[in-house]
Amino acid sequence: MTQLPILLSIPHGGIRKPVELEGHLSITNRDLFDDSDPFVIDLYDLGDKVTRVIKTDIARAFVDLNRSPQDMPPDNPDGLIKSKTCYDKPIYTNGKEPDDSLKKMLIELYYSPYHQAIQKSLEELDLKLCLDCHSMASTAPYFSPDKTQSKRPMFCISNNDGQTSSDETLETLADCISKSYSINRKEISLNDPFHGGYITRTYGNNPLPWIQVEMNRDLYLSESWFDNEMLSMKTERLQELNKMFENTVVSLMNKLS
Repeated sequence: MTQLPILLSIPHGGIRKPVELEGHLSITNRDLFDDSDPFVIDLYDLGDKVTRVIKTDIARAFVDLNRSPQDMPPDNPDGLIKSKTCYDKPIYTNGKEPDDSLKKMLIELYYSPYHQAIQKSLEELDLKLCLDCHSMASTAPYFSPDKTQSKRPMFCISNNDGQTSSDETLETLADCISKSYSINRKEISLNDPFHGGYITRTYGNNPLPWIQVEMNRDLYLSESWFDNEMLSMKTERLQELNKMFENTVVSLMNKLS
C-alpha cells in the first residue's frame, strides 16, 4: 500500500503519570482512566501506512496537549495543567497542587515537544491532510460543551465550522466513516458537540486542512469487549476498529485525489 500523505495527531493517548508529580497526586486509577481517551493509540495509530503519527502516553489529566498555553486553572479547572478531571474529581492532594515552577517544567517536558513535532512535520513533510484523533464518552462529562444533553453520536468530526478544512472534505470524511464502520450517516455529527480543539484550531488551514475526529466509546467500552473491573480490552475489537479507521482514510484520500 502506498503511504498516505496524512499526519495523525493523538494527543490524549495514554494514562502515564509524570514522575515529576510523584507525591502530589490524589487521583485514583479509575478516575484517571475515565478522564483519558482510553485505547486511542490502538484505535488510530496506522504506523507507516501514513506519513507520520504524533502521539503521547502522558495522561491528559496532568498535561493536556489540546489546550492553549493560557488555558489554566482557576479560570478553567480542565485546562492545560488541570486541577480537576472532566468529571470534576480533584487530581492533587490538597496543598500539593503544582506551583508555577512545576507547571513550567511539565510544559517544557511534555507539551512543547508535542507541538514542536507538529510544527516540524508541517514544515518538512509532503502532506495533504491532518487528523486530530480522540474518543468521547457516550454521555457528556461535567466539563464539556454538551453536559446538559444526554446521548452523543457515534462520531463527531469537526473543522471549526468550516475554518480548518473545507466543508466538502468534512462531509466526505463523514461518508467514509459511515461506510467503513457500518454506521448510519445520521449517527455522525458535524461540529456538534465539538467544533475542534486547540490543536485543530491552531494548525488547521495553516497551511494544511485539519479535522478533529471523536469516536464514541460505546463502540468498544461495552460488556462484549471491555472488562470494567480490570479496565482491560479484548484486542480483537481494537484491531477491528483500527482496520476500519485505515479503510476510512484510504477511502477518503482516494475520493480527495
